Amino acid sequence: MTFPSLPCNVLSVDAIDMSGKHEVDLDTNIWKLRLNSHGHIIGTEYISDLVEKEHSAHKHDDGKDHHEDSEQKVHLQTFDESTENMIKKVKEALTNGEGCRVYGVLNVQRVAGNFHISVHGLNIYVAQMIFGGSNNVNVSHVIHDLSFGPKYPGLHNPLDETTRTLHDTSGTFKYYIKVVPTEYRYISKEVLPTNQFSVTEYYSPLNEFDRIWPAVYFLYDLSPITVTIKEERRSFLHFITRLCAVLGGTFALTGMLDRWMYRFVEALTKPNKSRSGLH
Repeated sequence: MTFPSLPCNVLSVDAIDMSGKHEVDLDTNIWKLRLNSHGHIIGTEYISDLVEKEHSAHKHDDGKDHHEDSEQKVHLQTFDESTENMIKKVKEALTNGEGCRVYGVLNVQRVAGNFHISVHGLNIYVAQMIFGGSNNVNVSHVIHDLSFGPKYPGLHNPLDETTRTLHDTSGTFKYYIKVVPTEYRYISKEVLPTNQFSVTEYYSPLNEFDRIWPAVYFLYDLSPITVTIKEERRSFLHFITRLCAVLGGTFALTGMLDRWMYRFVEALTKPNKSRSGLH
C-alpha cells in the first residue's frame, strides 16, 4: 500500500484477532519505503519493533481512540531531545510532501480479526504536535496488492489497484473482507491451498468533536465453506465435437453469403436485361 500524504515515521501496522490478542508487527516481515512528492523511493525502513501487547485496554474494532488511556492519565508531557528531533523530522517530511509505501507479509491466525495501518503508534501528544489535530491526518491510499495466500491462475483480488483520495477532510476507511478458503488443483494433481475473498467498503468521516484518529482497517472473517477449483484437460472427443461445430458453422455462413451474393448480382443484372429487350 502507498500513503502519499503520510511519512513512514508516523505509520504503524497492527493486528488483532477474535480472541482480543493485540499484535504489533509480531512475527512479520514488513517494510516501509520512503517516497518523495513524485512517488520515487528515497529510503527504506524495516519495522523492527516486534512487540506483543494485550488488547484489554484497547478496542480497535469499535473505533475508539488508541490514545485515550494515556490522555486520561497524563495531562502534561515534556519531550526529550530525541522526541523533539523526531517531531521536527516528521514536520519537515510533511512539508516536503513525503509519502510511504508499506509492503510485506503479515501472519495471522485462522480466526476473524483485523489489521490496520494508522498513526496509532504515536504518543497522543506527539501526534497532536505533528498534525495539530486528527482532522489533518490524510489517510489517502493506494492498495497495490492484497491477497490472503498464494495466487493461482485466473485469480483477481478485488482490492488490487484500489485508490482512495481525500481532499481537505479525513476519516477512517474500513474494508470488510469475507475470506473463502480455496484449493486449486493442477492437472499434475498438485494442490495449492490458498484463499479468495470478497469485500465491502465503508468510510467514516471525522467531525470536529471526534477523539479518534484516522486509520485504514481491514476486517476479515472466514467462510465455513471451502471452494475447490480443478484444472482439467478436455478429451479428444470434445475436441472433435468442437471442430465439427466450427466447420459446420463455417459452411453454413459460406452458403448464406453465396446466396446473398447471387441475389445481389441478379438484382443488378436484371434491369440491364429489361433495357436490352426494349431495343
